[in-house]
Amino acid sequence: MPMSNAALISRRAASLPGNPFAEADARAAAAVAAGKDIIDLSKGNPDGWPPSFVQDALSHASHNPSLFRYPPFDGLPEYLNAIAGWYSRQHNVTVDPATQLLATSGSSVGIATVIQALVDPGDTVVAVDPYYPQYEGSTVVAGGQFETIPADPSRGFLPDLDAVDPALWTRAKLLILNYPNNPTGAAATPELYETAMRLAKQYGFIVLNDFAYAGLEFGDVRSLSLLETPGALDVALELGSLSKMYMVAGWRGGFVAGNAEVLSAVKAVHRQTAVLASSVIQQAGAVALESDQSTVKLLAVQYQHRFEVVRDGFTQAGLPVAEAQGGLFAWARVPVRWHGDSAAFVDWLLNTAGVALMPGVCFGQAGEGWVRISLLKHTAELFQAVARADRALRSV
Repeated sequence: MPMSNAALISRRAASLPGNPFAEADARAAAAVAAGKDIIDLSKGNPDGWPPSFVQDALSHASHNPSLFRYPPFDGLPEYLNAIAGWYSRQHNVTVDPATQLLATSGSSVGIATVIQALVDPGDTVVAVDPYYPQYEGSTVVAGGQFETIPADPSRGFLPDLDAVDPALWTRAKLLILNYPNNPTGAAATPELYETAMRLAKQYGFIVLNDFAYAGLEFGDVRSLSLLETPGALDVALELGSLSKMYMVAGWRGGFVAGNAEVLSAVKAVHRQTAVLASSVIQQAGAVALESDQSTVKLLAVQYQHRFEVVRDGFTQAGLPVAEAQGGLFAWARVPVRWHGDSAAFVDWLLNTAGVALMPGVCFGQAGEGWVRISLLKHTAELFQAVARADRALRSV
């Protein structure tokens, strides 16, 4: 019998929470292996193609000999300049490419790197519940304490920051926001960001906004960067991602923007961990960011239409869907007969109707009693998923 190496595994690794998205993949794969016909609405994986000009840019970059070598540690100048231009045109924000930007291999690398740069063992990271699970996982890796404040459904799933116990702000090292929000679809207001900046300066913590769904707001909802807030560059960072705006999740391209002093520490950690971001992805990303963003606007219209299909259909079927203002997901109440047990309901729906969703409890305790529904399927499949759920719920 082979010797076990369990005693060699770090306590940090052994204490990590599971990745709920990997677990969702495993559930869906097991159902498919058992012969079930599955409509998978658990994933946030873009279902379309990148704009042709972005694909062409990647192809061209892959044949550019100058990009065969290691790129600069903090990012290609062309990419950093393109990010700065995007901030200027889209958000009227001025950032210095040399000191206030860092190229990363997706926003997930940015999350982990920012937390490692700021958090010592025992330091407190605060997030709004429900939240993207990596915020907690990366905090655990850094040895920090993860605490949450509730999103308020009556406020459009935004938190009341002024109602938070001041003792929490005194402990906080980092506050993580995420708007447009995954999983609720909430969008930030200027007042929310202004309050966050005031509290950060009063109590001495950093604010990080995960802006992965930038530009994918619905209707007249304005795409609002945290860095637009007066004084934000004194105490704030923001994460950007190419994945959602340009449907290139597999390419892994992103960035961190914000306060130069803090970003200097983020860069130091990045140089010892992720080290570099792909040169060809940066080159293609520069072309995407320098475009007129019309393809992103078309995506937002498409996702809004899909949301309306999901909202109307699932609500009628017995899963009331909350209003959303942007992003890639719908947030729905678990039917009352499941007594708020989101995991049990998701398992039942998968086995009974062949529709895979994400249990809300995966996004924190405030998510219990809810499920997340992905909009990343063609409308015909969304209608089919609604019909399946409706039939299944009528049978019980």
